[in-house]
Amino acid sequence: MGTKKFPIENEYGQYLSAHSGSSNAYTGPTSTNYFFDVAAKPANDQDPSDSNPSPLREALDLFAQFFIEPLFLPSTLDRELKALEKSLSNPNHPFCHFGTGNFEVLKTLPEARGINVRDKFIEFHAKRYSANRMKLVVLGREPLDVLQKWVVELFSPVVNKKLPPNRWPGELPFRESDLGMQCFAEPVMDSRQLNLYLPLIDEEFMFASQPSRCISHLIGHEGPGSIMSYIKSKGWANALSAGAYPVCPGTPGILNVQVRLREEGLKNYPEIVKIFFQYITVLRESPPQEWIFQEQKGMADVDFKFKQKTPASRFTSRISSVMQKPLPREWLLSGHSRLRTFEPQQIDDALATIHPDNFRMVIVSRNYPGNWDQKEKWYGTEYCYEKIPEDLMEEVRQAASVSPGERLSCLQLPHKNQFIPNQLEVEKKEVTKPALNPRVLRNDGIARTWWKKDDTFWVPRANVIVSLKTPLIDSCAESDVKARLFSDLVRDALEEYSYDAELAGLQYNISLDSHGLCLNVSGYNDKLPVLLEKVVTTMRDLDIKEDRFEIVRERLTRGYNNWQLQSSYHQVGDYTTWLNAPDITVEGVRLLQKQMLGRLFIEVYVHGNMYKEDALKITDMVESILKPRTLPRAQWCVLRSLILPRGSNYVFKKTLRDPANVNHCVETWFYVGSREDRVIRTKTLLLDQMLHEPTFDQLRTKEQLGYIVFSGPRVFSTTYGFRFLIRSEMTPEFLDSRIEAFLRRYVETLEKMSAAEFEGHKRSLVIRRLEKPRNLNQESSRHWSQITSEYYDFELAQRDAEQVKKLTKSEMVEFFNKYFDPASSERARLSIHLHAQGKAEGVEKRQEGAQRKADEEAPAGDVPSAISTAVEIADVRVFKASLRVRAASSGARPVKYVSEYEDTDVKL
Repeated sequence: MGTKKFPIENEYGQYLSAHSGSSNAYTGPTSTNYFFDVAAKPANDQDPSDSNPSPLREALDLFAQFFIEPLFLPSTLDRELKALEKSLSNPNHPFCHFGTGNFEVLKTLPEARGINVRDKFIEFHAKRYSANRMKLVVLGREPLDVLQKWVVELFSPVVNKKLPPNRWPGELPFRESDLGMQCFAEPVMDSRQLNLYLPLIDEEFMFASQPSRCISHLIGHEGPGSIMSYIKSKGWANALSAGAYPVCPGTPGILNVQVRLREEGLKNYPEIVKIFFQYITVLRESPPQEWIFQEQKGMADVDFKFKQKTPASRFTSRISSVMQKPLPREWLLSGHSRLRTFEPQQIDDALATIHPDNFRMVIVSRNYPGNWDQKEKWYGTEYCYEKIPEDLMEEVRQAASVSPGERLSCLQLPHKNQFIPNQLEVEKKEVTKPALNPRVLRNDGIARTWWKKDDTFWVPRANVIVSLKTPLIDSCAESDVKARLFSDLVRDALEEYSYDAELAGLQYNISLDSHGLCLNVSGYNDKLPVLLEKVVTTMRDLDIKEDRFEIVRERLTRGYNNWQLQSSYHQVGDYTTWLNAPDITVEGVRLLQKQMLGRLFIEVYVHGNMYKEDALKITDMVESILKPRTLPRAQWCVLRSLILPRGSNYVFKKTLRDPANVNHCVETWFYVGSREDRVIRTKTLLLDQMLHEPTFDQLRTKEQLGYIVFSGPRVFSTTYGFRFLIRSEMTPEFLDSRIEAFLRRYVETLEKMSAAEFEGHKRSLVIRRLEKPRNLNQESSRHWSQITSEYYDFELAQRDAEQVKKLTKSEMVEFFNKYFDPASSERARLSIHLHAQGKAEGVEKRQEGAQRKADEEAPAGDVPSAISTAVEIADVRVFKASLRVRAASSGARPVKYVSEYEDTDVKL
């Protein structure tokens, strides 16, 4: 929006983009958090200092001015305003505020009431932005005294208006009249939920004990004896979660219990509410158990001690938010993540607030009750809002006061967690230079084992990936659905067992990829093999019951249906043919289970605090459990991608299923070449570096086409490309034309780019490519992407960086003119147009105005419109069959052969 010192509107964004940086912000109930990151080293690649500053110094100056002298330029003021609407909660409390905003709220309505929006922004800034209400965190490589000097110099002009702290003492999120109420809401997607909301005690100064964490832990537990265990056994629910959150300083927090219902659960939601209050009575009558607190505390301590490094912007954003809380300053790094003291009385006090006269509920369903009589103002959600019937309230009160003998005997406290890690030792050794690649320990007809002992982070964690390669899943759409059902059924069978593992820092996931089934287990390495063995054994021995099959199939079917009702932005990137799950039978899935696991190739990747023998034992364990027959190499799935012909121009159009959705979406993709071509790849990455900020600035900020505007590489198995994506209330054809206009304009921008600016973009990209992994997970992800892609290019980033340094501006101009310039006869273009059924009020007038302005600013020259000349894809199968396939027989061409990574070293 510009500042007095830096009046150019997008100068801040341009500077960050040119120095490998980015920025963002978010608004919570009572505060706004702004953050950015930028390259940590100066352009000369020397250590930063006061006399040789990194780009951080200039970025801080740009950033500080937003809080000192912002201009609030009239052209940039269609921003967010808080709307204070009478709602279903206390209108005097921030919980009631409309938290998103739209054009009507931000501009139309205020101006209709004679309000000058710009004046209101200036007034808000003047009244609310004060140094004593602000917290600043700066993280840099410069010495602390230099960082402190910069902060004093640049941020001292932020005025301290000595405003009182933001507090709402005496105000409650729900009035008495808001309790004992029920709201039935109709969703866009086919979802069924029961939400219970209960005001709790004010925990603002209970940061050492956090009683709601213990209560939420017990309510949301999914193991034996839990609410979830019982209602799942009845076929009523797919998931349950519970959590308390503060709303604002000085007022009670809110406990939210959310249950994802099945059809039978929707019919029995009153029973679920009664079971919930029965369980609360179990907790209230059992003295708070210190061993439960100590389990939570112990795991929180372990998680904090071995916390993985996060991006700099996320770290500074989180710490600045924590600084707004009344925590002891020595606890700022841990914040609320750790528990320190067991306070049973506080737990009892919190439980005392959870009773039948102190809750309200929301039931979400497309079918029940069907007589919604109100419509929410901003989103158009239909709902009805009424008192909970007195007979139901009486039943709930009776359930809460039932005697132990009449209570459900299955509702109990959880057992002790067997997955709590005991062995957290790490054998740290001096390493001159961390290895870039894993080694191959085993490579035969049945299995291949990749392994790398962690030599960088030295944490007691590990990541294990087991890829079960089979051609069956990819053979047809029906097999794909069967495999998805099978993986969901395995997860369903393991829910109770794996919940303890999850609490103890272990996670697993079963997914489908281009090779077959992929099992990923990660977390503290002590008990990781135990969880892995259980998952693999369950995959082999799973007895698929008819009732659970129907439950999982119905859930998957709703997922496919709901996919078509998602935001157009989420659909456009991977629009595929919808799969019809109801035709799949339990016998079909049982047969696939037997065939799929009977013949396959096992590829194992082990990374972290595990030795060679551990990796080999894991491979042997998987093999001994599954006992598969050999899958010949010729039967492995071949990775391949379709190639758009030179000069081609296609468009695929689809009407979105949701009749209320007013947001269209367009994704335009340009094919540039082979993924293995390092020159093509690095040119595409450099173009992304150069285009990212101008795309956003022109199409979103200046033209205001939509909130979501994005550009960047789009990578497939063996091909590389570049895409532009816009979600907007304006039509896809118009959006596509604006992408074309932007590309025409950028031809001249690129040609006129100075040598210094071009070299700056190269330097910024090199810095990003050479950025070291911040944690074990990032390094594992890099390794596995090379393994699963079958390129085995573990030095990809380093080689790319060297290639980027060689690129010249003339090469980039030639590259852009060939693959992106609308005047090019060689570019290959595919555009996806998702059309909304709904139409936003006034959008035609806005689009007409935008079109007139676009016509006035159109560059000279007669270039045929790609939008009007595009060939529409009527049949996807026919279209795909007409294209050439990249690597139709050989698949990806590896940079190195697997044999070159075979291990010959002694044990690390």
